[in-house]
Amino acid sequence: MATLLKHSAKYALSGRLARLCVHSRHGGLQCLQPCLLPHQRSASTGSKILVEMDNSTGIAVLTMKSPPVNSLSLDFLTEFSISLEKLELDRGCRGVILTSALPKIFSAGLDIMEMCGKSPEHCGEFWKAVQEMWLRLYGSSMITIAAINGSSPAGGCLMALACDYRIMAENPKYSIGLNETQLGIVAPFWFKDTLVNTVGNRVAELSLQLGLLYSAPDALRTGLVDLLVPEDKVLSTASQTMTQWLAIPGENAIGSNPRVSSSKVDLTPKVHMVDLSHSSESMCSLNWIPWTCSNRA
Repeated sequence: MATLLKHSAKYALSGRLARLCVHSRHGGLQCLQPCLLPHQRSASTGSKILVEMDNSTGIAVLTMKSPPVNSLSLDFLTEFSISLEKLELDRGCRGVILTSALPKIFSAGLDIMEMCGKSPEHCGEFWKAVQEMWLRLYGSSMITIAAINGSSPAGGCLMALACDYRIMAENPKYSIGLNETQLGIVAPFWFKDTLVNTVGNRVAELSLQLGLLYSAPDALRTGLVDLLVPEDKVLSTASQTMTQWLAIPGENAIGSNPRVSSSKVDLTPKVHMVDLSHSSESMCSLNWIPWTCSNRA
């Protein structure tokens, strides 16, 4: 039965996510974005987020489209969280693929201007929005796959880490990592814990203390991403991978993401305990103290 589900989902997805090649007027092959019949798809778009839903498979593609680099501004984070919440409430949605419409960039991370010269109240509102984005993505009951088709530093890396699976373009010029230290920002504990759950304690410790960015090959070697594929295959590979996840018995049920019952989501109650809405001091209470410092105390 699992094999049957896998293959049926695969063929259904091919119309939505596989790229189509047609002959161009110049005589070569030109790759076009796929399209579905009207009854098979639905789409909603805002100024920064595009959501395309394949009704035949229950798989949505959430595309970030906020030039120039998909910075995580307050407006972006708000629209992202609302879009994800709508998908959570859609009982027909089973999985989400997160990707970027911008060339060479997945997301450049937090918009520094949201923290520069702003009031404590604004900083608190901004960090609360960052937290809300992470909580919704990390704790989602849907299967989530990051199709990383460009560089993904800092908050962009956090978004990818919050997904169940990460597929990155095999381009040595692209990089990914939590490099907040290089910008003079201390990563909150939930950034750190998310990284630890993915790559382990020692790699996470060095990565955060030194603010390391990893090339695509190094990211695969450290376990920061799960798979490297040619850049033009990132989205189609994500769709094929999604069929494998959804073919697991029980994945047809709402709220059946196996990660939700695992220790990874134990991070979310810790974050809920901290109120970021009142002051910059409460925001600072989330900051990660390097283990080498805390061990000396």
